[in-house]
Amino acid sequence: MSTVEAIALDQVIDTARYPLSEPESAEGRAVVSRARRELLASGCTVLPAFIRPALRDDLEQECSALAPRAHFDVETVNVYNTAPDPSLPADHPGHRTFQRGNAFVARDRIPAASLISRLYSHQVFQAFIARCFGLPQLHELADPLSGLVLNVVEPGMEHPWHFDTNEFTVSMLTRQAQTGGIFEFCPHIRSAHDERFDDVRDVLDGRGERLVRRLPLRSGDVQLFKGRYALHRVSPVGGDHPRHSAIFAYSERPGVIGSVARTRQLFGRVLPEHTAAEGRAVRGDRLLD
Repeated sequence: MSTVEAIALDQVIDTARYPLSEPESAEGRAVVSRARRELLASGCTVLPAFIRPALRDDLEQECSALAPRAHFDVETVNVYNTAPDPSLPADHPGHRTFQRGNAFVARDRIPAASLISRLYSHQVFQAFIARCFGLPQLHELADPLSGLVLNVVEPGMEHPWHFDTNEFTVSMLTRQAQTGGIFEFCPHIRSAHDERFDDVRDVLDGRGERLVRRLPLRSGDVQLFKGRYALHRVSPVGGDHPRHSAIFAYSERPGVIGSVARTRQLFGRVLPEHTAAEGRAVRGDRLLD
């Protein structure tokens, strides 16, 4: 058993700074209040140094050992991760394509005893995240592959501009890139009722700098993000080692499972759960994707 597997969660998290088990304490209320303000303003907030410094090397080693389990496949994608649609107008942003070179370790290849798996499923952690988002409860994705993943971006690769399928994403950087690998996002660039294709097109064409924010992250930081409505990417990674981040995906509604096409694109395979759920997906909006 590794060091991080043997240690209780309250020894992993800086609970003096983030008192997850004491939500009504002055410190607990202050943390949640700040997170809510920033999520309301920009759809994003960062909890710096969430993981205790003494365990960050263990976390990096744990995720580095998982990284070879990732499905690697450079693909041509658009920001909606949809198939080409010739019926769209010629200037529609759905026609702009990018090379997606990042890779994902699927949830069924991440041991339940790992730190990132224990965090994702821990009820106290989930309750804390729900409070930060201002929700009564969050649900783990029912998807057996995409609820919890490790995102791997090798040197020379990037995770290009895209929108998330799930409304609420929590990520934790476990290994920084030597250069590049910057998280960039466009807060509230669309809503559940308005795609704002013009603004999306401006960003993709390089005319939307006014809409883009850049967020420096360090190993052990936790980021809360409304990626369904914010166009975002990880810029090309430089140096001699990859960038790793654990992604915890939650939904306000239970039963969320990814589509067959999107799942195969990300993981190179689908499971019976994806086939069974096709055509009756749990969705909270009618956005393109």
